[in-house]
Amino acid sequence: MKTFLALAIALFLWFPFSVSATPLSFSHGALKGRDFSGQELRGSGFANANMESANFSGADLRGAVFSASILRNANLSRANFTTGMLDQTDFANADLTDAILVDTLLLRSTFDYAKIDGADFTDAMLDGAQIKWLCTKAKGINAFTGVSTRDSLGCD
Repeated sequence: MKTFLALAIALFLWFPFSVSATPLSFSHGALKGRDFSGQELRGSGFANANMESANFSGADLRGAVFSASILRNANLSRANFTTGMLDQTDFANADLTDAILVDTLLLRSTFDYAKIDGADFTDAMLDGAQIKWLCTKAKGINAFTGVSTRDSLGCD
């Protein structure tokens, strides 16, 4: 019995397990003004949800799905959306300061008056018209990735 217990403890210390959050579904939800700041929401679903004025600042949203959602006036600063699906999403007046949008799908999304200072769009899928418009507002360097917003969009 002592040998088994010692072996179990040794294995636990040698191969520690990690607890990761189960992806959540908020799709089609009315989430106006909700506070998701700093939360671990990897792979979660927010498709077709109304998240106007929601706070996702500093949230881990890698691989999350926001397709056809409303994020008007949302605080998305410092959020990590890497490999996420954010197509057809309304980002009007949203704060995307230092957001990480690497390898995201952003086709047909709108960014009217959005703040994109320091946002990293490296390898994101965007429409040509979106890129042209975003380049008129692009400035800053992402505090986490060190990539310039203009460079990440391929601006001249």
